[in-house]
Amino acid sequence: MKNTHITNKFSALSQAKFKAILSLSLILLTSFQLFAQEEFSKEDELSGTVTKDRAWWDVLHYNLKVEVFPETKTIEGTNTITYKVLDEEKVMRIDLQAPMEINKITQNGKKLKFKTKGNFHYIKFKKTAEIDSEQAITISFSGAPKEAENAPWDGGFSWKKDEKGNDFIATANQGIGASVWWPCKDHPSDEPDNGVALSITTPSHLMGVGNGRLISEEDHGETKTWNWSVTQPINNYGVNVNVGDYTHFGATHEGIKGLLDLDYYVLSHNLEKAKEQFSQVPMMLNAFEYWFGPYPFYEDSFKLVEVPYLGMEHQSSVTYGNGYQNGYLGKDLSGSGWGLRFDFIIVHEAGHEWFANSITNSDVADMWIHEGFTAYSECLYLDYNYSKEAASEYVIGTRRTILNDRPLIGTYGMNNRGSGDMYYKGANILHTLRQLVEDDKKWRALLKKLNKDFYHQIVSSQQVEDFMSTETGIDLTQFWDQYLRTTMVPKLEYKQTSFNEMAYRYIDIIEGFDMPVIAIINGKEQWIHPNAEWQNFENKGDIKSLKFKEDFYIEVDKVE
Repeated sequence: MKNTHITNKFSALSQAKFKAILSLSLILLTSFQLFAQEEFSKEDELSGTVTKDRAWWDVLHYNLKVEVFPETKTIEGTNTITYKVLDEEKVMRIDLQAPMEINKITQNGKKLKFKTKGNFHYIKFKKTAEIDSEQAITISFSGAPKEAENAPWDGGFSWKKDEKGNDFIATANQGIGASVWWPCKDHPSDEPDNGVALSITTPSHLMGVGNGRLISEEDHGETKTWNWSVTQPINNYGVNVNVGDYTHFGATHEGIKGLLDLDYYVLSHNLEKAKEQFSQVPMMLNAFEYWFGPYPFYEDSFKLVEVPYLGMEHQSSVTYGNGYQNGYLGKDLSGSGWGLRFDFIIVHEAGHEWFANSITNSDVADMWIHEGFTAYSECLYLDYNYSKEAASEYVIGTRRTILNDRPLIGTYGMNNRGSGDMYYKGANILHTLRQLVEDDKKWRALLKKLNKDFYHQIVSSQQVEDFMSTETGIDLTQFWDQYLRTTMVPKLEYKQTSFNEMAYRYIDIIEGFDMPVIAIINGKEQWIHPNAEWQNFENKGDIKSLKFKEDFYIEVDKVE
């Protein structure tokens, strides 16, 4: 690492405290441990790879129509996929997971033949289409989609009842994939360039809420159809269906790009609680537009939708189930006290509009881009609305949730994500990098440029890593390899060798790791530059007190 500065102290926790913390840190992180795999199946490979039958066509638009039948927990609908032909090929693969079924596929009014192999459906065209031409197929589908046992982590449809006995239904399918309920090209590398038209048909006493803006509603007597429009690119798992006894209220927000429409859909009996709790939305938007630049989807509005599970970052339709309380289900993940100053779901899930929805990973192996930056956005919310010290105390506090069980980056091409540490280890990595940059104005400019340069783009971790190195002027190669690709936490060993001297070095590091840190000697900050070799530091006077700044994600050990 060249031309850098940094520090960190992260003392080891007692075993008893560690166990207590694991139980607090929970649901949020343990959910992603479910995806850990050491061996991969052929289905994993097919799901995670852009195979030939996926590569030759680029999705331009989905026109998705779905009717929801609460009594039978079934759905049926059509999806018209408009796509651009990139190469000559006669076989197209569509993803739709059993027990959902494809009933018919048509193009230009004619039925197409297809073969089903598990969750994959192969369409054989009689002839190749002209390169650069736009084509469309319509897929009819139906069935009883997988029911989510623990949404949003164990994904699928949630078929619940609200407190008044009304059906309360929602989808959440980030991990399992959008194809758990609708047919699509289910890979993060391809988003519909021109968005999605989403029509939701429900029993007439309920409302169907989707992404984007409500364009119209149709009354059919016993049923109603709610027509929604998303004009911007959207990741597949961000497309969602919510059905309930909803009431609507809204506002406008004076944002960087002008007036932003805010829409809220909540259960009727929760209206007053929602009006009070959702007053945090402008605070969130002010903070994130300050740090990251404009909200990425002004065209499609910002929306919070109440659901029967904790929440999810569905694009322009952020789902909310945090019980109208601050914290994470009323808990402070950091133990610092600052986690109770904001509603975790409003702040975290809306942060994903910048990181996950606008900037999207090209392979789920790089999902730390989504979760690391978004977990870090919680700190920046505190920084903007409270203080830099509040942000620091919060992010340092979240280290107690880090397990260092697996690297943050998963296995590419296998639909495999890295460790659940992608949340708060990711946040602490970025907080550490902020110290290296030193200048907060430069750090803010870097985050804004990241969002501008990668606006509505699908990117890899390597692209983000290279961007950070270029913009900081620091060679971060070993920094990223150490923190993203190993489970080792750099440990700074030190010893006082005389009244005014100390020696120090790193252990548990990869070759070439030499991140500088800040020693606080007699209350004064002093940069030191550890590497794998013992080095000496001579103070001008006696060393009466010595500690290391905690804002760097390292461990510190005094040795004799």
